[in-house]
Amino acid sequence: MIQFKTLAEKYDTPLYVYDFNIITENFNNLKNAFKARKSMLCYAVKANSNLSVLKHLASLGSGCDCVSIGEVNRALLAGVDRYKIIYSGVGKRDVEIKEALERDILMINLESEEEMYRVEQIAKDLNVTARISIRVNPNIDPKTHPYISTGLHESKFGVDLESAKKMYLYAHKSSALNPIGIHFHIGSQITETSPFKEASVIIADLLRSLKAINIDIKFFDIGGGIGIKYKDETPILLYDYAQAIFESLKGTDVTVLCEPGRYLVGNSGYLLTKVLYEKKNDKKRFVIIDAAMNDLIRPSLYGAYHDFELLDTSDEATSLVDIVGPICETGDFLAKDVLLPPVKHDDVIVFKSAGAYGFTMSSNYNSRPRVAEVALIDGEDRMIRARESFDDLIKLERDFL
Repeated sequence: MIQFKTLAEKYDTPLYVYDFNIITENFNNLKNAFKARKSMLCYAVKANSNLSVLKHLASLGSGCDCVSIGEVNRALLAGVDRYKIIYSGVGKRDVEIKEALERDILMINLESEEEMYRVEQIAKDLNVTARISIRVNPNIDPKTHPYISTGLHESKFGVDLESAKKMYLYAHKSSALNPIGIHFHIGSQITETSPFKEASVIIADLLRSLKAINIDIKFFDIGGGIGIKYKDETPILLYDYAQAIFESLKGTDVTVLCEPGRYLVGNSGYLLTKVLYEKKNDKKRFVIIDAAMNDLIRPSLYGAYHDFELLDTSDEATSLVDIVGPICETGDFLAKDVLLPPVKHDDVIVFKSAGAYGFTMSSNYNSRPRVAEVALIDGEDRMIRARESFDDLIKLERDFL
């Protein structure tokens, strides 16, 4: 039983807490689902990029899927093997491509024809061969929130099948490019197996056509997107998920890469916050807390739901309330129209399933320092990121006054 009140008093609030034992369990469950074939898990760093989280996953044998050179450098600093690091993303600057090639990571994932030409030129300038994969857009509806749906043609991500074929042919003939991977990622928070299966069949057919013309693809990268339970979702069965991928790959010899993010860390995390006070406007009741949209933006951005628990229970009658933060925006809420009994100053509320896209999407809006992060390992707690101070906020500005 996590002693949230003790943690809130020890480290103050708002506070992110991550249970590393849950991360370990999730990693091992997914790894076991893919054990029937050559496979590798490459954690999607964007979900939670804390160095201690990355180091813990590296100790379990995880690689990393990175979408910025900063994430690449975080992974390396945390001890992730460079040959387990993939650099993805639709917009990479020349200096970032150069740095990735110099780091000698597993591969750079290309998302456009023009990007391929830039990588080729930079590789020639460095006199190296760039190992690449291409993100192919299978035009599959993942049946998730449109902001996190990435597999349809109207998405900015990836290239269509015909464009991908042309790019592979070009890369195969280039002295500076070595196409070793094929990649797709159709979206996030997906709770049905069928979109994964449909996409895998389409991309596996492309894989076979490439191998038929001696383009030796070694890695079949299925991206991530496995959904978790926030409220009443029913997550997919990992065995069924893996078997759907295996079925599409019959007769091929490739290593399956999976890029889980939310699945590994989402349900491991909690955001602890204290009540400041209550107020009523006409018939509307508000509970004002010390956490805000700059700390956890998912409810404001996606209309996402995070289950929560008021630690100080009460026998008094509940009524509808909006749980809101101190930010000067009407959209600053963590929950709307939820039932709570009367609350008092310093009551602790715990928002659950906050381990993914919580701290990583936080900001300093309204000059609010970002919160501290704490890890729980076998019941022991330790700080893994200190709370920011005002001096941290202004240190890059002070010298220009």
